Amino acid sequence: MRFTIVKNISKALLCGTVLLGPVGCSDFLDEQPPSNLTTESFYTIPDHAEAALASVYAEVRFFGGGAGIFSSNWQLLEAMTGTSTTETAQNSDLNNLYSLSHDGNTVHVVNWWNGLYRVIAQANLVLDRVPAITPMPEAQKKKILGEARFLRAWAYFTLVRLWGDVPLITKPQADATASDFRPARNNQEEVYKLIVEDLQAAESAGLAWMDVSGRVNLAAVKTQLAKVYLTMAGFPLSKGASHYKLAADKALEVITYATSKPAEINLFSTYEDVHREQTENRLEHLFMIQYNTIVPGVNVSGVDIPGGSNPMDNFYGNFKPINFNGPTGTGSSIPTLDFYNSFETGDRRTKDQEGYFYTTYFTNGTGARFDLGRPYVFKHFNRTSNGTEGVAGTRQNNLNVPLIRYAETLLIFAEAQNEVGGPTQATYDALKRIRDRAQLTTPALGTYTQANFREAVWRERWWEFCYEQITWFDMVRTRKVFNEKTKGFDNFVGHVNLNTNKVLEQKHLLLPLGVQEMLNNPNLRPQNPGYPGV
Repeated sequence: MRFTIVKNISKALLCGTVLLGPVGCSDFLDEQPPSNLTTESFYTIPDHAEAALASVYAEVRFFGGGAGIFSSNWQLLEAMTGTSTTETAQNSDLNNLYSLSHDGNTVHVVNWWNGLYRVIAQANLVLDRVPAITPMPEAQKKKILGEARFLRAWAYFTLVRLWGDVPLITKPQADATASDFRPARNNQEEVYKLIVEDLQAAESAGLAWMDVSGRVNLAAVKTQLAKVYLTMAGFPLSKGASHYKLAADKALEVITYATSKPAEINLFSTYEDVHREQTENRLEHLFMIQYNTIVPGVNVSGVDIPGGSNPMDNFYGNFKPINFNGPTGTGSSIPTLDFYNSFETGDRRTKDQEGYFYTTYFTNGTGARFDLGRPYVFKHFNRTSNGTEGVAGTRQNNLNVPLIRYAETLLIFAEAQNEVGGPTQATYDALKRIRDRAQLTTPALGTYTQANFREAVWRERWWEFCYEQITWFDMVRTRKVFNEKTKGFDNFVGHVNLNTNKVLEQKHLLLPLGVQEMLNNPNLRPQNPGYPGV
């Protein structure tokens, strides 16, 4: 995507959208005055289709958008898990997420709803207008439509897991007079039906297995479909064995291909490669949100769309001299010590600057090593931009944000296949690959039952995917939460987040709908259970 997508995004964003509004833009804006461009006159040549698709990718970057002082949108999916805490506590909305006292006015909640529906709005335009472009190579058209359907499925999959019943909007909405401009909520079964249909369409769109440009690829589509089936098997749909098998079979397709092409899809040999610019969109990284500092941020109709710099800097400790800026960072998301100490003794993932945490760094990025005083998240730390011992940084944080890694494909298969028929050699091998990289000894296959293998996989998911915005969704679909003290799993309802001593309640399984959104659209009511209505 460094060339194919990013080079078009700054132009594509010139004609942006707010929630559910139309968008159009072109590499050939000099063909007619921009004020005369409409969705009818814009979607006329293949380059228009490519630019429109680029704008869908661009909207996904709301993920890293600002959510008030010292906070980003992505922190919504971390603060509630109990695996992180804060050193600053200056953002009241973020504090409310940590303390599980968020409501329909919490800015992160509002931003996620709006951001996801902007992705859907852009995707709907592509899906509605691109089919009529003529002449256009059929293979190119099919691929673009497949990518758009994957991105729409990603948005709806996120929405349905966060809010439950949500409006299904599959066509562009031109203005407030449209009959469906204030849609009611569809039930989750209907939403999941569209998600599966979109992913199946993307699966047959002729996509390459991997794509180093960062565009949607077949391995990502199949893994995402496996994740959807795994989620449908669990709560709240509880489809059980049939969907565990669908999940296992779909993940196995990727594993089978990877086994035959280990140089194309595989685990990285080191954890450093998980957060290196040189390994982006390769091998283990099946799909990432693309970032590059050459892409400027813009404001479209009052909506801030973040620019190209990696948005994970809120993982930096509070005013630690870890890079060229000297004392920097906000410490608004840092690991809890209870979670950090829950890893098995000797786990490579906890090793300073080698795994997913760091306890020392180099003064101002390049100088003498100093003690940070506690562990911080290293998983998203970019040595290339920040500098490392004796090597100056570029000061350009072009690191992408991982959404799907091959490690997850392996653990989806291990969990789902175990639910079908208990632990097998294949499920054991998938689990063991994750533990082997962590330099941990895995008990013999014969020591596992279906029940303790299930929890073994869950634990690895907690450790392997920490701080990748995955853990919250695992909590919701399993209704279980990792207990850092016992190393077992508590029921979701009643679990105490040790960082705040707050208890998870039934209402926390869903987010509240935004208050302003319900005022604008009364058809969204009633509010999700347990939250104040309007």
